[in-house]
Amino acid sequence: QVQLVESGGGLVQAGDSLRLSCAASGFTFSNYNMGWFRQAPGKEREFVAAIGTGANFVKYVDSVKGRFTISRDNAKNTVYLQMNSLKPEDTAVYYCAASIRWTIGTTGYNYWGQGTQVTVSS
Repeated sequence: QVQLVESGGGLVQAGDSLRLSCAASGFTFSNYNMGWFRQAPGKEREFVAAIGTGANFVKYVDSVKGRFTISRDNAKNTVYLQMNSLKPEDTAVYYCAASIRWTIGTTGYNYWGQGTQVTVSS
C-alpha cells in the first residue's frame, strides 16, 4: 500500500543537472519529513538532504551544499531533488524516504523507495 517511487535518474556529464522526483502514496504525505539518500558501489548508504513537513527546515550533507536543492509539493505528494553541477563522485543509486520525526539518520525513516540510478561521467 505504501509506495515511494523515484524517477529522473540517468547518465549525464560532469557539470550537468538532473531533477529527481519521488511520488508518495499510501500514507499522509504532509505529516512526514522527507529525505534523499544515496548509495555508491562499495559504500554505505549516506544521507544527502532532508526537508521538514512544512518545508521550514532543510538539511544537506556538506558535499552537496550549494549544488543540490530539496523541495516538496504536498498537494502532489511529491518530493524533489534538484542536482546541479554534478560531479562523478555523485554517482550512486538515489533513494527517497519518509520519516514521521525529523532526522537525518537512515534508521529513523519509516518508508523507502526502490531507488533511481544517477551516473555522472567525467
